[in-house]
Amino acid sequence: MAKKKTPAKNTELDAKEFFAAISDIEKEKGIPKSYMIEKITQALVAAYKRDHEGITDNVTVDADEEKGQVRMFVRKEVVEVVDNPHTEMSLSDARKALPRAELGDVLRIEIKPKNFGRIAAQTARQVIIQGMREAERGMIFDEFSSKEHEILTGTVTRIDERSGSLVVRLTSGSEFTDAFLSQSEQVKGEEIREGDRVRVYVVEVRRSTRGPQVVISRTHPGLVKRLFELEVPEIYDGTVEVMSIAREAGSRTKLAVWSEDETVDPIGACVGTKGQRVNAVVEELRGEKVDIIKYSDDPAQYVAAALAPADVISVTELEQGKSCRVIVPDDQLSLAIGKEGQNARLAARLTGFKIDIRPASAPEPPEEEQEGEPAVSEE
Repeated sequence: MAKKKTPAKNTELDAKEFFAAISDIEKEKGIPKSYMIEKITQALVAAYKRDHEGITDNVTVDADEEKGQVRMFVRKEVVEVVDNPHTEMSLSDARKALPRAELGDVLRIEIKPKNFGRIAAQTARQVIIQGMREAERGMIFDEFSSKEHEILTGTVTRIDERSGSLVVRLTSGSEFTDAFLSQSEQVKGEEIREGDRVRVYVVEVRRSTRGPQVVISRTHPGLVKRLFELEVPEIYDGTVEVMSIAREAGSRTKLAVWSEDETVDPIGACVGTKGQRVNAVVEELRGEKVDIIKYSDDPAQYVAAALAPADVISVTELEQGKSCRVIVPDDQLSLAIGKEGQNARLAARLTGFKIDIRPASAPEPPEEEQEGEPAVSEE
């Protein structure tokens, strides 16, 4: 018994199905139909030019959704002597297509290359897939770049045992992406497991060949600022301003705040009733200490406040650069400097001053230090 022949699969482009597919993509993925059609027509022209040497920019593709047609055209100038048949045509040939044609006219002639439907169908499929990837990457980039310098909450999906880096799945609006939280951007001693939800600070969003790259951090000072914005309405609405932040993640942060409104206590606003606001931030920072000080335009007052919780007797600005000498009571010296110099170091970062801390019993530095650097300083 003879085998029944199976009809050959039709590879020709079905324009109606083509437009219907693009419409579905627009609905499901949010990729504009016009964007996809433009990409496909560009690819079809490129494919035709690749197979026909001598073709310039005189080939176009018309995709007419209303008529359900995808057609290719070439523009040719009517000339007496044809030098390039791809861009020129004789008057006699032109009048076969358009009896009223004259020399110098430019005619738009439909061309039907062999297997155009098959080529168009294959090209459309490839471009749709590639276009979807590009458009999705573009939408992800646009969504997350609008979140730069903001806090996002993500879920830890994987932990690299070798490097200690975390893969964090971030979601914003209808978009999501995976970001790497490197070990250097994690708070030392902080225990995070797969499945944990963590708040991260979006440092930057970059374009890359693999798609948008979201750079995130748990150690950035901006994380502290945004946490206070979330907890303190006065910071969010601008009544209280965060003037400067110095942070050693996981250990201590100093925050300088100020308000133009004299009726508002900027420190009290940040601390909150019974310390509720600052405690909420400290809890999110897993116990990191937070010193809130009042900013001042007076460098002496500002530096003295920045050295809290130590008491300060006097602050004197020095001639060499942006530096000052601070005198503290003898019993406050170790408190002013802090463990391993941390308090003085953070105060220097916060204010931008090099700080030379001296006890009241020895307010002047030894002669060998007179021309040298301050005893305790931080750029």
